[in-house]
Amino acid sequence: MSTFKPAVWPRKLRSTEWFGGNSRDHIYHRSWMKNQGLPADLFDGRPVIGICNTWSQLTPCNAHLRDLAERVKHGIYEAGGLPLEFPVFSAGESSLRPTAMMYRNMAAMDVEEALRANPLDGVVLLAGCDKTTPALLMGAASVDIPAIVVSGGPMLNGWFRGERVGSGTALWQMSEDIKAGKMSREDFLEAEQSMSRSPGSCNTMGTASTMASMAEALGMALSGNAAIPAVDSRRRVVAHLTGRRIVQMVKDDLKPSDIMTRQAFENAIRVNGSIGGSTNAVIHLLAIAGRVGVDLTLDDWDRLGQDIPTIVNLMPSGKYLMEEFFYAGGLPVVIRMLGEGGKLHKGALTVSGETIWEEVKDVRNWNEDVIRPVDKALTAKGGIAVLRGNLAPRGAVLKPSAASPHLMQHRGRAVVFEDIDDYKAKINDESLDIDENCVMVLKNCGPRGYPGMAEVGNMGLPPKVLRKGITDMVRISDARMSGTAYGTVVLHTTPEAAAGGPLAVVRNGDMIELDVEARRIHLDIPDEELRQRLAEWKPTVEAPTSGYIKLFHDHVEGADSGADFDFLKGCRGAGIPKDSH
Repeated sequence: MSTFKPAVWPRKLRSTEWFGGNSRDHIYHRSWMKNQGLPADLFDGRPVIGICNTWSQLTPCNAHLRDLAERVKHGIYEAGGLPLEFPVFSAGESSLRPTAMMYRNMAAMDVEEALRANPLDGVVLLAGCDKTTPALLMGAASVDIPAIVVSGGPMLNGWFRGERVGSGTALWQMSEDIKAGKMSREDFLEAEQSMSRSPGSCNTMGTASTMASMAEALGMALSGNAAIPAVDSRRRVVAHLTGRRIVQMVKDDLKPSDIMTRQAFENAIRVNGSIGGSTNAVIHLLAIAGRVGVDLTLDDWDRLGQDIPTIVNLMPSGKYLMEEFFYAGGLPVVIRMLGEGGKLHKGALTVSGETIWEEVKDVRNWNEDVIRPVDKALTAKGGIAVLRGNLAPRGAVLKPSAASPHLMQHRGRAVVFEDIDDYKAKINDESLDIDENCVMVLKNCGPRGYPGMAEVGNMGLPPKVLRKGITDMVRISDARMSGTAYGTVVLHTTPEAAAGGPLAVVRNGDMIELDVEARRIHLDIPDEELRQRLAEWKPTVEAPTSGYIKLFHDHVEGADSGADFDFLKGCRGAGIPKDSH
């Protein structure tokens, strides 16, 4: 059971430093706020709640969050709080270049500074698209005022000619079908119209749905939040209830550090394995843990997840989409099944004030083909596999539930692409010396190399291989891949090539061994030769000289520790800044 003890109420809140007096500065702060039509009694010492909104039309997954913000306000007012909505940088996966990942840390900085610098006692975090959820959690954790997440929710199922169309997953599949000559360009364009048919984030178990699930598994969102479709009325209900709940959290002084404990992260890792969650969750949870002072490592991911079966039958690992997951009972069912299997810290506290087990112990599974019993799991060992060896001294990851069983132990000849441009220039060339037994190697796509660590690790296969009916090959890179993607793809190889990791010196024709069961990724050359190659290596990626991109390049850490900025790790608290006038 949790040992958390609610604070005494009533008490003086941090917002009273701005609003709670009759000095010149207090009047200054209040009077300007009143130009919005706010009555005087709203500044009587009640909890002031920020609504941190990542709404943006440039982030289509989050373009409906304006309405959810209004629903949150209803709840806050009902509970006796004062809601104040504000925007922060919105890292939209579908539009930002070179990659939204480069701006996750920027968004986290925005959130942290906005929370600390403003008269806020608590905050509701409105997130949805991939990077918005971890960015908001990172920023809130570094300030550590009461915080709670509301997700935007997934889109409705896509349908094309009677078949489900999963966000991203179908895109990768169809693009390969075109190269293989199995689908026409005209059909591809027709399918485009059926992919995104409602507001919301990806309808697969991609990174957006994964991170919504991670927020719930960490205890940072109300139970059931993760899977409710964006257009379902119950999404508005959970936003309304969240508004009510955050006011009580402020009164109780229930903070992220009280909730996101070691046990909470261990629960989240196991949940990720159960749902077939995105490999991106590895990086994001490591970064969030770094903000709250929990010593989470890649080894924890492997240790805690390797015996967790994947029971959620969703794309890209399975058949269904988020809509069916919600109808089946959603994440609470998965958490209950982990608890029944002895794989859950039942006493972990949640934002509800109850333990995670109290929230889920009575839920039911309404569709055992969508959320499968353990003995009918998609994959017996579905957690993220962490690989090590001379090719990845600090680790690399692979998602077994989305990989091909026959490739989980493989030895093949390396076909090397020095960067993404080299890959694009060569991959469709019929003279490329490659077959299905080779190992595709992509360099210089890590945090520094791309820059930002783009989702290009799931390299499309050469057309001449696809025409044979082959749909998967072993692929290795220091990149990420979309949570909607699939395949036997080794990702996040650390140290990255741009930092002089062993990946940088792999050559065409080298033999590479992959053994997932043994957790091994090995470049089969003599140790002395590897040392010599590394000694002779020179950087090929030009370091940026100015702008945010320079800040990112100079301060981003490796994927193995969450790719956060080195100067942002840890909690800097919610101390009251000096007066502004």
